Amino acid sequence: MGRVTARRPVLRITADRVSRRPDTLAVEEPLEIRLGGDALTVTMRTPGHDIDLVHGFLLAEGMIGRREDVAAVRYCNGVDENGANTYNVLDVALAPGVTVGEGVGRRSFATTSACGVCGKESLDQVRTRTRFPLTDAESPMLAAATLTTMPDTLRGKQQVFASTGGLHAAALFTPDGELLAVREDVGRHNAVDKVLGWALTDDRVPLSDSVLMVSGRASFELVQKAVMAGVPMLAAVSAPSSLAVDLAAESGLTLVGFLRGDTMNVYTATERIKVD
Repeated sequence: MGRVTARRPVLRITADRVSRRPDTLAVEEPLEIRLGGDALTVTMRTPGHDIDLVHGFLLAEGMIGRREDVAAVRYCNGVDENGANTYNVLDVALAPGVTVGEGVGRRSFATTSACGVCGKESLDQVRTRTRFPLTDAESPMLAAATLTTMPDTLRGKQQVFASTGGLHAAALFTPDGELLAVREDVGRHNAVDKVLGWALTDDRVPLSDSVLMVSGRASFELVQKAVMAGVPMLAAVSAPSSLAVDLAAESGLTLVGFLRGDTMNVYTATERIKVD
């Protein structure tokens, strides 16, 4: 498995000195996802938890809805200039009877670590229909005071971010504030795919009793991923986009932004937030 960090030389300039030293960087490498041997997409990601990433990606794209939908995931032969396996190609075999509709989940070109949805072949493929409508499930009430503890808990678990300053993070919490899982990646959408993929393989989907917390902004795509996994609440330390708020309102998802210290903005489905 590839490393998640790498060392590179840097010229360090401060107010009183100039020096040369090695710097620790987050690794970014391509991951090719194949479905039954056929190329599906390529995403730029930080190596690690690739199996989670693939499960989360397929869930978010509406291609699977439970762990039993996947029969096997295996690394294919992909070698570097020295002949060593790069572990950058994963092939997914769906379980017998599991089919994927024409064009579902397929990207027309490689996605980047900054954006995933832009690889869609048409605008009609941007919105994906969830198997777990939030309006059909009982969602827990969550104390605002509990929400305010989550950013610090998440930050404390961002081990690679602490050494590189270059990774996004996503985490799942219980309504009582218990941390379930954390994943990091150079791509915010990959970090979410990884943590949702963990939940899927742990047989926790739909995540109707969970909160998804992200370390950056809340985009349309992150809201959609949450909805596809049946997550009733998405909280972010930064701002949401207008389309993210619109999709959250349409889907019945509670969207929280600017969650910092003891303050927050609750944009949609405010009834899930309990204020003492």
